[in-house]
Parts: sequence; structure tokens; C-alpha cells
Amino acid sequence: MTRRRRRASTLTQLLVLLALLILVFGFFFAAVGRVRFAAGRASSQNNLKQIGIAAHNYYDTMGSFPAGVDANGFSAHTYLLPYIEQDNLFKALDLKKAVDDKANETVRKAGVKVYLSPNDPLMNVNEFGATNYLFSAGSNPGLKDNNGLFFETSKVKFPDIKDGTSNTVMTGETLKGDNNTRGVDRKRQHVELKADALKGLKDEAGVDDFKNNKNVVGTRCASWMTGRFLSGTFTGTRAVNDEKPDVDCGGKGGLSGLRSLTDGTNIGMADGSVRHITSKVSVDVWKLLTNRDDGQVIPDF
Repeated sequence: MTRRRRRASTLTQLLVLLALLILVFGFFFAAVGRVRFAAGRASSQNNLKQIGIAAHNYYDTMGSFPAGVDANGFSAHTYLLPYIEQDNLFKALDLKKAVDDKANETVRKAGVKVYLSPNDPLMNVNEFGATNYLFSAGSNPGLKDNNGLFFETSKVKFPDIKDGTSNTVMTGETLKGDNNTRGVDRKRQHVELKADALKGLKDEAGVDDFKNNKNVVGTRCASWMTGRFLSGTFTGTRAVNDEKPDVDCGGKGGLSGLRSLTDGTNIGMADGSVRHITSKVSVDVWKLLTNRDDGQVIPDF
């Protein structure tokens, strides 16, 4: 009886099989990545929607939106705590003392899930509870007397939003800082100047500093309890993922662009709706979106 010899698999066949397996796994992991991205975006948009509802409920109770930063440095996030099921945290605060007073340190260290985006792998900047959502102060660099919804000691009411609530930004999602003091990633680090730099602040401010590792910090969004610039508030003065670094002038204002790991980010509007905005939207359009009363027609974005 004659036996048939099995033909051994050739090297070419093995390479083809390996290539097919790599291709299949590539499609699989790409699909998983897309699912995770979609889930992260949906979860973050839900957070922004909850924050928007909380802001409206606060308005119904108090007759205005909370200040972006009050006289003692507290943020709008702080005043929305009772409206996102965090009333115990709110009651533990002493709002008559400064935000960084020892009496408020325990609450300041607390993390609030609604204030954290799943799109950002960094959970905290330092020992304090961080946030990924900033409130819009307006289209001018300074927090004082700005034209948005949440600026220094503001009490904006709906009649003040003359451009319409669907055309005015309330909140924006951004990335937290990484505490790095070298200018290696504009999405994580920014330039910190003194408050006096606000006067006559130019668009190119911070560019040379960042390049030369001068005045660079990575403290963006370090504390949800603080309403200072780039901690609780931002201004529509740079595009999303702008090539120029953000610039903080002593917490009193500056130049900021929302930052993300993709080509865009999520924003909450004054009517409570949530939208996705891309990096292609110009600074000019951003200024229109963050100004509540410019009277200009906003182009599609």
C-alpha cells in the first residue's frame, strides 16, 4: 500500500497566513478603538448635559447663573454641587472663607465624577479634585466684566443673553495639565504670567516662553473648586488645539483654547444642548460663540 506524503506548508503560505491574521486583528482593534471613542464622547456629552441642567436648576432657584469666580475664588462648579447630587460636599464648605483656606481643604481634595471626562486618561493634576470642564467667561482675555456667562462675580440672566441661548457657549471640555514645567505638549502645559500681563496682551504672548521653557506650568484644571482662569473658567481667545500655548495671567484671565486628544472637543450651550466642535473652527467664530451679546450671525460650525 502506497502512502501519500503530506505536503509541508511552505514559508510563503505561513507568511500569507500571518499577514491575514495581522490584518484581521488590525480591523478588530480599530473597531474596538472606535467603540471606545464613541462611548467616551457619549459619556462626556452626558456630563456636560448634567452640568447644563444643574446650571438651569440653579438659575430657577437663584434667579441668575452662578459667578464664574466669586469674591472668595470659588467656581461655578462649587455652586452647582447641590444640583448634581453633591449637597453634602457643598454643606461642608465655608464659602465665607477663601477657596484655599485650610477649612476648605478636605472638600477641595474630593473628586466629582461628573466633572471628569473619560476622554482624558489623567485623573488628577495634583492632590486636589480636578475637572475637565471649564465655564466660558467670554471672548475677552480678562475675567472681569467679560461678555460671556461665567466671569468674575458675574450674575448673568437669560435676558442678558441677547444672541440666544443656542448660540452662546456655557461650558467646554478640555484636557488637564500634567504638572510638567517644560514646554513639551501644549495640550498639557501652558505659560503662566503675572496678572499685569493682561494689559495689552497680544495673540503671540507665550509663544517664545513656551519654546524656551520659561514660565511653563502644567496646572490646567487642577481644582474644580477654584474659579480662576484655566482652573474653572476659560476665554474664547484661541482655537481648539491651537498651535500657540494657553497663557494664564495670574488667574485673572488670559488666552485659552480647549484641548483634546482628537481633532475636536465637546461644548455645552446656554440652552442646555451639547455639541461637538472641531479644531477647524476659527478663533473669530469662537469669539462669536463665547460672546453673549455681539449681535453677529454665527456661521455653521
